[in-house]
Order: sequence, then C-alpha cells, then structure tokens
Amino acid sequence: MGLKGLSFLLALASVATSVASLVGSEGTAHAAGLYTSDRGVRPLGRGGAFVAGADDLGAIWYNPAGLADAGSGLLADFSWMNFSAEYTRQTQVVDANGTLRNYSYPKVKGTTPFLPIPTIAGSYNFGSEKQYTLAFGVFAPYSSIASYPLTIDGQPSPQRYSLVSLDGSMLAVVGGYFAWKPTERFRIGFGVQTLVGTFKSKVVFSASPSDRLISSPEDPQYDALSQLSVGPIIAPSGNLGVIGEVTKNIRLGASFQLPFWVNAPATIQVRLPTAAPFDKAYQDGEDARVKFMLPPILRLGAEYRTDLGNENSIRVEGSYVREFWSVHESIDIRSENIRLYDITGFPSPFGVAPISMPRNFQDSNSFRLGAEYSTRALFPSNRTDFRLGLNYETSAIPREWVTALTYDANKLTIGAGGSVHVAPHWRMDAVAALVMLGSTTVDPSEAMVPRVNPVKGNPTQTEAINGGDYSAHALILGVGAQYTF
Repeated sequence: MGLKGLSFLLALASVATSVASLVGSEGTAHAAGLYTSDRGVRPLGRGGAFVAGADDLGAIWYNPAGLADAGSGLLADFSWMNFSAEYTRQTQVVDANGTLRNYSYPKVKGTTPFLPIPTIAGSYNFGSEKQYTLAFGVFAPYSSIASYPLTIDGQPSPQRYSLVSLDGSMLAVVGGYFAWKPTERFRIGFGVQTLVGTFKSKVVFSASPSDRLISSPEDPQYDALSQLSVGPIIAPSGNLGVIGEVTKNIRLGASFQLPFWVNAPATIQVRLPTAAPFDKAYQDGEDARVKFMLPPILRLGAEYRTDLGNENSIRVEGSYVREFWSVHESIDIRSENIRLYDITGFPSPFGVAPISMPRNFQDSNSFRLGAEYSTRALFPSNRTDFRLGLNYETSAIPREWVTALTYDANKLTIGAGGSVHVAPHWRMDAVAALVMLGSTTVDPSEAMVPRVNPVKGNPTQTEAINGGDYSAHALILGVGAQYTF
C-alpha cells in the first residue's frame, strides 16, 4: 500500500485521539479521566462536597434539588487553572546484538494559557409559598488546555504522536433547571443540558511502517502534522437530584448526571510528510463525523449543620462520587467525503474506511469532605464564611493507556475559600485549590497506545507511543459574586 495514503489515514485517526481530550473535552465537568478538577468557586472551597448542602446556583452541576433554596438571584464566578505537566518518554529498542533496551527521550513540559473558566447562572423563585424555582446556567469545565513544543533543540518532540496543542478549544454546558420544595424537609430538581462549542487540536502521526521496511521507526521525514476542528458540538444530557432533611441538623442528598452523547462534524487538514514517496498524492474533501459517549455520574452526600450561637454556625459534608468512565470504550470516526488520489499502490480515488479507536477507560471513585464556618466575629456588620475541603479521586485511565493527551492519575485536591456578605443581597466569594496528581510510570513493555493504522484489511504493527514517566499538578484560583433579590 502507498505510504502517503497511510500517512493521511493516520492523520485522520487523530480525530479519535485528539477528541479524547474533549471531555474540553469530555466536556462536562467530570473531574476524573479528562478533567483536572470538579468545579465552582464555592463548591471547590468545600472540596467538591456539595451534594446534600447544595443551596445556591452552584447546584446546577452538583444537585439541581438544591436550587429550591437558591431563591431569586444571579451568580457569576471565574476561575483560572495553572496546569503543568512533565513527560519523559521511554521506548524499547533492540540493539545490534539483539538485546532489548529502554531508550529515554528528553523531558517535555506542557503548560496552559491564561483562560478564565466561568459559571454564569440565574434563578427565579415563585409560587404561593415560594416552592418552585426556575434556573438557567452556563458553565465551562475545569480542563487543562495543554500545549507542548513541536520541537526540542531542533529535533521533533517525543510526545508529538500524542499531542502538540489544544489551543482554540472552547466548550460549555448550557442548561435549564426546575426545582420543587413540596415541604420544608424535601426538595427535588432536574435539569436539561447541552454541551456546546468547538474543539481543536494538533497532533503528529507517523507513516513509517513497522519492521523498518523503508525507514527507521518515527523517521521525521514520515511525520504528518494534522490539525483537527470538531464542531459545532451539540450534545444533549440532563441531571436530577433530591435533598431530604432527616432531622433539623442532618441533610441527605443524591443526584445523577446523565451521559453526554457526542455526535459532531469534524474537519481535518494535514501537512503530509516530506519523504519522497509522498510527492504526487493529494486529498479531496476534509469532512468527517465523530461519535463517543461521556460518562454518567452518581453523587451521594450527607451534611451536618448546627447553630453555634452568637450568629456562628458550621456545616460539614461528606460525599461520594462515582463517574462511570467504563462507558467510554471507544471513539468512532466516519469519513463523509474524504478521498485520496494518485497514491502509488492505491486505487484512485481511495475512500477512507470508518475508524474505531479503543479507549478502555475505567470507572473512577472520589471521596470528599468539606466544611463551612460562618461568623460575624471578623466583621460584625458583615457575615463571613470560611471553607476547607479535601477530595481524593482514583484515576479513570488504566496505567497502560495513559498518554500526554489524556493524563490522569490518583489525585488529591485541597481547597480553601471564603465569602464576605458585603450587603444584604451581595456575597463575594474566593477560592484557592491545589490539585496533586500522583506520578505515573508506564513501562514500555506494557504500554498500549499505538501509532494508529486505521487501514482495514492491512494492519500494521507499530511500537507503543505512551511509555515513560508522567507527572502533573494544578493550582486553581477563583473569585465570584452572588446577588439575591
């Protein structure tokens, strides 16, 4: 088969690999798998323990039943996530004596641009006893839009087959919500949501075949730089939840987030390799379609709250969250009009076959503990809230499937924040959170992510591209304001 055709098809497969980071995506606020942290200035100050205690517009993501206590008002908050990652790639090489050796590449660092991550929401409380609440909200995920260098010291960067850049990606969840409080001790709510936006990425793929038939593996002459644009993305979903007061001091809450079904158009542009076999071939058409599913989420929480006297109070919540990432089994790509012409060894034109790229994610679990203390001791004329939270979460990506594109590991998040009620209707919020991801070493002998060859009927075995040492951390800073009517 023609190497140019293989190069182009490998570039097409970048749709699958790159879109996997969606869930920016995987565009909702899933913390595990493809997101760095759960979201919202006030909830993050509680470590994301905001299921039973949800009582403002931040509830649109955690538990829509909590909107029954939000009243009529507006909320806007913005966060900045400073994410950095390091990767030292390793591959296995057979030397001239037939000995299998590990080869290490130069370390590369991934960084994110300064981008404010918003939550904007409003609610209206009505009914004879104010038992109904309608709300609308727009929010973006706390995801790392990372970029890596294309070259290091004039040489191709070692992570280029996983990711070069996600610059230009913009995703948000838009939703409408309804909550009902039939009694003072029970609340129920639901929301209808849509993931919208666009996703862009740059990835390099290699057309160098295995077994050194024409060139050495990963010969830069056979690299193809692909630029992918997915969108417009319009992916429906929804959520629902309940909150009940068992006693005056104890609340129990539960919520369920439905999956997001992504089925979006995409375009692919490819800079073909510079090697001689690629001189005459050309591409006609650039349209494709991408399909995959983002996971449902189950949240359970219990909050204890009590009045300490002298206008002081404390709330403590423990919660459990399970994200069902095992539904994210593959990403499927179908060409709509892409044809290849004048490729040596190929019929002309040559149509691109459907591609299914395995992901093999696993369910993740997180355990959260958050506290909120309110007092007038600091400013007698203004109530002040202090928050502290911890969140431990297991990885949604098995070790052998970890890459620079979708790095995830067991992580600990420490959040601290507070609010000042500056007037009867105004609350000003702030948060700082540190996300510490455990380091991961993927033994090259166990690595599973290949340089993809999607040509059906003519499989080409390639070396895995994801072996090596990974580490990352993130600092999140945020501010917000709420006004109640």
